[in-house]
Amino acid sequence: MPIQERTESPLEHGALGGVIAVLVPCYNEAAAIGDVVASLRRALPSATVYVYDNNSTDDTVERARRAGAHVRRESIQGKGNVVRRMFADLDADIYVMVDGDGTYDAASAPRLVERLVSENIDMVVGTRLHSEKSLFRPGHHAGNKVLTQFVAALFGNRVTDMLSGYRVMSRRFVKSFPALSDGFETETELTIHALSMKVPVGEVATPFFERSAGSSSKLSTFKDGWRILKMIIYLFKEIRPLLFFSLIFALLAVLSLALATPVFVEYVRTGLVPRFPTAILAASTMLLAFLSLTCGIILDSVRGARWEAKRLAYLAQPASRFGRSGRGGSDASVATPD
Repeated sequence: MPIQERTESPLEHGALGGVIAVLVPCYNEAAAIGDVVASLRRALPSATVYVYDNNSTDDTVERARRAGAHVRRESIQGKGNVVRRMFADLDADIYVMVDGDGTYDAASAPRLVERLVSENIDMVVGTRLHSEKSLFRPGHHAGNKVLTQFVAALFGNRVTDMLSGYRVMSRRFVKSFPALSDGFETETELTIHALSMKVPVGEVATPFFERSAGSSSKLSTFKDGWRILKMIIYLFKEIRPLLFFSLIFALLAVLSLALATPVFVEYVRTGLVPRFPTAILAASTMLLAFLSLTCGIILDSVRGARWEAKRLAYLAQPASRFGRSGRGGSDASVATPD
């Protein structure tokens, strides 16, 4: 959807005194990175573009520098490791994160930033779900939809494109994000963190393009899909332990009753317990069920304390200077470029 023309945007011209950092994680994206950096600099002229190279073997670094980006390196392989490094290194009011493969629309960046600032929210996701399915690799569209619906069922239905790599985030959100992921599951962690913390989020529909010629996807449909699923289950256990262990309790309890029923019927009929091993197994399974339920109750109490600590860490970060009158709080700045 085209943006309505306006005389001047204080966001794009830096009139509010805030700092915007554009973060571009990269691995072997020489075919696209130059155009990506140039288009981002045109879209957000007041922002500083940072390209974080993740051991590229082509000339990604040189092309990014020629296009005007500040290039840094992260030697530990994996997108999640790059995101962790970027969030730790850079100090800004607003963070724009976008992949370096040229599939996302740089011209939409001002709209995402405008949404974040005007509504005073913490994360805006550039959704790609309106795009042609043919632009996704086989299985990616269906996998994204299934995983997004799974997360919605567990944590809340506020994001429709969970795996989008195009996001605009506030300082508070970035600096309170734990960044546990190593690979492509980092978008899943970002989404679940926002949903579990109940911070305000929004979405903006953005075009999604074919990759540039010579560029190839680093995402493995099955390997990375499995890692994303494991991350969802892990965070489900960490964030909603009572429900997680209650489900295990229910499964074990049903199994125990299924094993015990014929033994009990035989005992009522004859007064004998001929299937003694089955009886022991049924009793042991029920004990495990109640042990699981007890773990859930205890960990749920711990989760409450952890949630409070995360909330306090979030509130400890200063609010963005965007949206304030004047240029108050001029001490914030982007980290010194290399």
